[in-house]
Amino acid sequence: MSTTLLEERLKNWWLLLVSGILFVLLAFYIFNQPVASYLALSIFFASTFLVAGVFEIAYAVSSHKHDQGWGWSLFGGIVDLLFGIFLLSSPALTMAVLPMYIGIVILFRALMGVFYAFHLKKAQVSGWGGVLFMAIIGILFALLMIGNPVFGGLTIIIYTAVSVLMLGIVQIVLSLRLRKLKKRLES
Repeated sequence: MSTTLLEERLKNWWLLLVSGILFVLLAFYIFNQPVASYLALSIFFASTFLVAGVFEIAYAVSSHKHDQGWGWSLFGGIVDLLFGIFLLSSPALTMAVLPMYIGIVILFRALMGVFYAFHLKKAQVSGWGGVLFMAIIGILFALLMIGNPVFGGLTIIIYTAVSVLMLGIVQIVLSLRLRKLKKRLES
């Protein structure tokens, strides 16, 4: 007898509850231990470059026979790998680089938002002003992150903690709804 996904979810509703509670506890830990949490995020950030570099190098080597641009993939993978090693060897530098990196990514996306807003205006789509306004706020926020690393670091911690907290709350609510549905179906 095969069970459906819903039946499986209903049977194991409590697993979502447990993971939700763990996420809420993690969020409180992040709020209460911002420096340790920021260090952990910085190490994760550096490790991501290292792992991405390894995979990109593996891809380049394995596809060199069919991919004419495999050398660029190899080069990019080596750069990512070396950057990851460099950042992992200097946690203080990684903590300083992280807000600037995220600030630059946000700045790029916000500038793209300005570009898209004017395209929406040109196409006479309503709401383009809201897109432009949010893009400008994004630019200001990005410049603040780049220019003030302490603000950037705090922003990253608060954003992470709030995101983890919301994820935990969603999982708890979902688990309780599944439990309620299970009880209703059993009676």
